[in-house]
Amino acid sequence: MNGKARIGGLRLTLMALGLGAVLARPVAAQNAPPEATPQAPPETWAVHGQATVVDQATFAFRSAYRGPNSLDPGARGKETADVTLYAGVRLWPGMEAWINPEFDQGFGLSNTLGVAGFPSGEAYKVGMARPYFRLQRLFLRQTIDLGGERQTVDADLNQLAGSHTADRLVITAGKLGVPDIFDTNPYSHDPRGDFLNWSLIDAGSFDYAADAWGYTVGAAAEWYTGRWTLRGGVFNLSKVPNSEHLEYGFSQFQGIAEIEERHKLGGRPGALKVTSFLSRGRMGAFDDAVAIAQSSGRPADIAAVRRYRSRSGVSFNLQQEMADGLGVFVRGGMAGGDVEPYEFSDIDRTLSGGLSLNGGRWGRPHDTLGVAAVINDISRAHQRFLAAGGTGILVGDGRLPHPGPEQIVETYYDLAAYGPAHVSLDYQLVNHPAYNRDRGPVSIVAARLHAQF
Repeated sequence: MNGKARIGGLRLTLMALGLGAVLARPVAAQNAPPEATPQAPPETWAVHGQATVVDQATFAFRSAYRGPNSLDPGARGKETADVTLYAGVRLWPGMEAWINPEFDQGFGLSNTLGVAGFPSGEAYKVGMARPYFRLQRLFLRQTIDLGGERQTVDADLNQLAGSHTADRLVITAGKLGVPDIFDTNPYSHDPRGDFLNWSLIDAGSFDYAADAWGYTVGAAAEWYTGRWTLRGGVFNLSKVPNSEHLEYGFSQFQGIAEIEERHKLGGRPGALKVTSFLSRGRMGAFDDAVAIAQSSGRPADIAAVRRYRSRSGVSFNLQQEMADGLGVFVRGGMAGGDVEPYEFSDIDRTLSGGLSLNGGRWGRPHDTLGVAAVINDISRAHQRFLAAGGTGILVGDGRLPHPGPEQIVETYYDLAAYGPAHVSLDYQLVNHPAYNRDRGPVSIVAARLHAQF
């Protein structure tokens, strides 16, 4: 990336950070609900914003060879920046409309290639040197009260302050991100504030419907009853796996179902979610691509064997508060390993876990320390495909004579710097990047600047 592009992206984001600092106090004063009771009048409208810059770099690492989708083995650095506006209005009781225009700029390491558990959730699969505009979300959300205790709803991004009953039905439709609703976790789900690695933000095997920026069009319903929540949704897939353009007629689609159980362990809250998906679209089978490669002498090409078929997966997501300011999480999942992943990443099996510790223990109540580890793996058919020269969504070293599971450790410290601004330092160690024992391990460092109001 040239210097001008980087300076332009940083200038854009720093201006937004400054604007956020100026606006934070008056907006909060105008829109925040009164402290006292859930009977306070609900917000009728709100405007929020966020800005994030991530600078990330690798140290040089061992590399016997490299292919078209390999992580560059040299010492390299990249930068990403994004600025988002969140504008919402209450159309009638229970109904909210939200729009999220965004400016993005920058590139992920090696153009967001080379590691299945990619090290930056702020890096999209599409990168540009100059800031560009995207409308990431445009959706409606209707909440229907069904009874039970009335609960206060705090003002937040894409959430108007107000109240609802414990038992309720929530219907969301429009353009949004599937992870806005499914596989959420308070300790590991937001690359702007906690872990950066893709396979820690969500279960790595959760191949959720999305365009190259992570958003799709569809609808979801959530039924809250007692300590249980049932969720279901239908969303458009991309026209072609891992592409910029969505289907809009549900000819290629994904259905998602999730059940959540909330509980208390030793008097402390926790939750367990089980999420399943079924994708229907034009996908290729790995062994079909390998068979053609063996007969032609050319690298395996998954696009040559795509036809309309299904791919499914299931994952679990556990969160548990263990002490004041200390929470732990565990995720695991698996998906069909004989057919190519459609949208997210080249992961057929995953297991991750970690902890989040609030800085109140050392006099910094707005700071957070996080530590986590993840193991990602692929099926034998998937290994054969990569060994035959195939390339996936993110990985493909041209060969794979010595496959092994991808092992990742990440730790970060998020510092509340000034006003709405936070600064984070992040370190990741990736062993067997792209499931390849002949490359790595890779040390990756990052600095993140984030603010929101």
